[in-house]
Amino acid sequence: MDSRQPETAFSALTPLDFSVSVSRDRWNLITSLKHPAMSGREAEVQAVLQGPDEVRRSRRDESVLLFYKLERPGRWLCAVVRRAVQNGFLITAYPTDAVKEGERIWVK
Repeated sequence: MDSRQPETAFSALTPLDFSVSVSRDRWNLITSLKHPAMSGREAEVQAVLQGPDEVRRSRRDESVLLFYKLERPGRWLCAVVRRAVQNGFLITAYPTDAVKEGERIWVK
């Protein structure tokens, strides 16, 4: 059995006072299967998590938060995180032209 910790691609402390660490394997899954447009954009996702313009709670799952940062007029970068008490798990990240509905829980 392999007891090594997964290699970290990046981590970020959010303004909601919890950390999100993203493993290299998770980032590769996001960029190869889910959202290839995010390849090479680790630093931008880290910036969204550290300094979002707003954070919304998912309407479907209250433990899921959506971090948004405006890239240019009409385009945002969104990082979707499942929050535990002191840490979070990056579900996915993608560019979008719309902020999803949901309770706004933090704004810059």
